[in-house]
Amino acid sequence: MTDTPTPGLRRPSAPFRWEGVDVLAYKEEGGAPFKAVSRQVLFAEPVLSCELRYFECDPGGHTTLERHEHAHAVMLFRGGGLCLLGDRVRRVAVPDLVLIPPMTWHQFRAGADDPLGFLCMVNADRDRPRLPTEADLAALRALGPRVAAFLDGDLAGADGRDDALAEDRG
Repeated sequence: MTDTPTPGLRRPSAPFRWEGVDVLAYKEEGGAPFKAVSRQVLFAEPVLSCELRYFECDPGGHTTLERHEHAHAVMLFRGGGLCLLGDRVRRVAVPDLVLIPPMTWHQFRAGADDPLGFLCMVNADRDRPRLPTEADLAALRALGPRVAAFLDGDLAGADGRDDALAEDRG
């Protein structure tokens, strides 16, 4: 018999914070490169078979560049920034939806002046992220100057606000 969760409501306790939800470190320090990111697990009920988390990158912060066997479903919830999604850099903002297929390189970067917050739904049972090797990074850089600039943290060079990027927001 599956345990049935107790119905409940968690109200906001502060902007982008909820009652009974701890603000956690994104990952263990030294395990993978990231900068100024927090994590909140909003739902992790076994009956759901998935987890809903809220991540927030402070201005100038970024998640880890990684890929894995499981997919992610992401909804931008606060601010905006850039996202590496496979072989393209995309500008993202509220309320964009981002599907990250299995084994797709991805990373989110907040702009210098605004935080970037997003809801992320994943399978409860999932594999561990894989970090890029030097060969993977070289292959990503070879995709073009925008991807290379993104990997270097040069958001102005990665964004470019050119015609190709304008179609992303259209």
